[in-house]
Order: sequence, then structure tokens, then C-alpha cells
Amino acid sequence: MPTQDRKLIEQDSERMLSPVPLSERRPTWKQILVWVGFGYVVTGLFVGGVLAGFGGQPGVPPETAMWAIFLGMGSLFVLTSLLGVMAQKTGMSLALVSRYSYGKKGVNIPMVVMALLTLGWFASITGMVGQIWGSFIGNPSGTVVFDPATIGYSGIPAITLEIFLACMISGIVFTVTAYYGIKAIEAIAIPVAPIILIIAILVGIGMLNEGGGIDAFWTEANAIGGLGLGSAITVVVGSWIAGAVMGVDLFRFNKNIAAVFAGAAACFIFTNPLLNVVGYIGAVSVGQFNYVEWMLDKSLLFALVGALAWTASLWTTNNAELYCNSLYTGPIFSSYGKLIDRKKLVLWAGIIGTILGSLAFYQIFFADFITVLGAAAPPLAGPLIADYYFVKRRQYITENLDSEPDYRTTGILAFVIGGALGLFFQYVMPLPYGLPSGLFALLITIVLYVAIYKRTSDYVYDVDLYREKGITL
Repeated sequence: MPTQDRKLIEQDSERMLSPVPLSERRPTWKQILVWVGFGYVVTGLFVGGVLAGFGGQPGVPPETAMWAIFLGMGSLFVLTSLLGVMAQKTGMSLALVSRYSYGKKGVNIPMVVMALLTLGWFASITGMVGQIWGSFIGNPSGTVVFDPATIGYSGIPAITLEIFLACMISGIVFTVTAYYGIKAIEAIAIPVAPIILIIAILVGIGMLNEGGGIDAFWTEANAIGGLGLGSAITVVVGSWIAGAVMGVDLFRFNKNIAAVFAGAAACFIFTNPLLNVVGYIGAVSVGQFNYVEWMLDKSLLFALVGALAWTASLWTTNNAELYCNSLYTGPIFSSYGKLIDRKKLVLWAGIIGTILGSLAFYQIFFADFITVLGAAAPPLAGPLIADYYFVKRRQYITENLDSEPDYRTTGILAFVIGGALGLFFQYVMPLPYGLPSGLFALLITIVLYVAIYKRTSDYVYDVDLYREKGITL
């Protein structure tokens, strides 16, 4: 091995290419706060607005909304916990643990999907932050940097100099903190997480009171209809199912299984449902699910607090997006003999994502981006769950990590079919009862993997390997 490559592996403090040993696991309370910050993202408020029929669209009454949030977030909690247990037990990142079901090079297929997903999310969140500060500052310069109308998007507001600079500055800050890894992410999340949760609760109460109180809210909300429980669950699950897959790269730092469930609960039982409820209340009571936009209309001080809280809350989320992105792109290069320092990968992705975010990626592409990846990305977790829980029965031979075959037919075939079905269900033949296309395709992928595994060379390879360890598959 060349000296430079050996040095990179030895300096891999974030364990991009090796399992995280127990001696390097992080305190549980810090990991929980990371998950609180990771789960605090604008889509939670947006989902609440959708359930409330924001903008005159079909919605659901409050009781149905609560069931949709409970069932949707409950599904995400289960999926995240299953993947989290794998990560905690093995200490491996998503890219490493995927070798057992996709192969050393076959894993590049889902890693490309996840790299595009996290890069798109980073650009979108950077755009969200820039847009809020643009609303706060206005356009005193009178300068327009980019007008989407020039490329055919006439209904989208122009990117002013103020929005552009806010995106660039925030993108640089996000990149710098992600550059320093999981400890820097914890340093941001620990003080910020409790504050943003308190602000969300207080603002939710404020919007409820402005709308006339609980009685007025209840009367108005019960008149909402037209969406249906199944479609409502689809909205909830679709908003976060890809993030559930990303959880593997955070859970590998957990010390025990209890920490996995606590982290998943922090995101999907507390943080996200709270944002869903606040968004629902805001849309019904004051006609605005985004509480920061609501705060901007109150006073200069209130608006400043809102903009700062918004930036801080999305900071932790975007740190996780960029951090995980390097854990997907690094192993791709590594599989072809090119070892690149994780910090360099963070810088490259941060620069690209910041430029995209500053030039209206969020405003133009976010809706289509999240829909496509929400349908196609979830099935990539199917081979992992099927292989670990049903085929290998939670018995991975970790010392075989670097000796796995280049390609595992079972995982690749199951994911390709599952991802195609997710897109088919989303755009060609919608599922009955509003069932979520990505989640349903994930279930099909798991079943398909188990069904074809023993009919492939993957089974022959594993039988011989596990027989040497005295384990019968």
C-alpha cells in the first residue's frame, strides 16, 4: 500500500473506511441532541401545512392528522431503529455495512443515490436559510443576481444580492463545521437543540392564540377534508424516509442499543411530530405553516430571533447532510483504488452545494427532487435489512469486510427492481389507499432479496465462509 494511502487510513478519525471501535463511541446524551438537531428541518412544518390543507389544497381534520403523524412517524421510527441496530452492532457506516448485501463495488449504486440525495438536501437547506434572511433584510441593494424567469421559471422570485450572499455565507459556515466531523456537529447541536424546541412550542402557542384560541382552531380544523388518511401518511413518511436511511452513519457512534432507540425517538417521536403539529396549527390559525415567516411580521426583534433560530436549527441538519455525503463519496473512490481525505470531500461537496443553493436550487427543483428520491431511495435499505435480519440473522463476519465479492447479485437486483417500482408507483400507477410508494417498494425489496438469495452465487460464497465459523445459514 502506498505511504500516502496508508497515512489517510491512519488519519481517518471519522472512520470513513473502517468500523468505529467501542473506545471511540460518543456519549448517549450528545448523540440524542444530534438527532434532535438533525430532525429539526423545514419539511416538518411543511408537512403540517399540507395536512392542514395549506393554500386551499385538500387536507385532513385534526384527529386524522394526529393518526397520520403517529402512524407515519411510527413507521420511520421502526425503520430507523432497524438500521440503527445494524450500525451500532457493527460500528460500520452505510457504505461499509452495505458491502455485505451489495458487494465492494456494487455498493456504489446506492452510494451514488445517497450522495446525490445529501448534496441536494444541503443545497436546498442552504437556499432555505438564504431565503429567510432575504425576507428579513429585503433588497436594499436593488440588485438581482439570478432571475429564474430567464430559464423559463417565471413564477419563482428572483435571487437578490442579499439572498445570494446569505446563501454563500451560511453555506461556508455549514461546510466548515461539517469539515471537523461528528464532534463539531455535537458542539452545534448541544446548545441549539433545546432552544429551538422551546421556540417552536412558544410560537405554536402564539399562533394558536392569534387565531382565536383552541375553540376557533378546532372549529376551523374540523372543516378541513379531502385528503384521506392513506395519502396523509404518504406525505408524512415521504418527507423523512430518506433521512431514516442516513441514520446508519450517525448510529455507528452509539455505545449501546438503548442509545439507538433514544436517538430515533428524539427525531421521530418528539422533534418531527412537534414540527408537524406546529405547522398544522399555524396553517389553520394564521394561514402560515412557516413560523419564521409569521415572526417576520411581528417586530424587528421578533423577526431577528426567528431568523437566528431558523438558521441555528437548519445548521445542525445541514451539517449531517454534508458529513454523510463524504461517507458516501469516499468509499466510491476507495473502491477504485483512489483514497481521498474525508475533509477534502466535505469541502468539494460544500462548495458545489453552496453554489447550487445560492442559485435557486431550492426554489426551482426542491419539490421534484424530494419526490423522485423519496420514491426511489428507500428501497436501497431493503437488501441491508433482509441480509442482516433474515439471511445472516444478525451474524456478520466483520473481519471479512475487505474480502467481500466485488458485486453481490442479490442486493443489486433487489434494489434496482425496488427503486424502479418506487418510481412506477409514484408516477405511473399510484397505489390504492394512498399507500406510500417508497415505503411499499422497500417492503417488496426485502421480500425479493430473501426470495432470490439462495438462487445466486452470493449464497454459495456465504455458505462456505460461514461454515468455517461453525455457522449454518
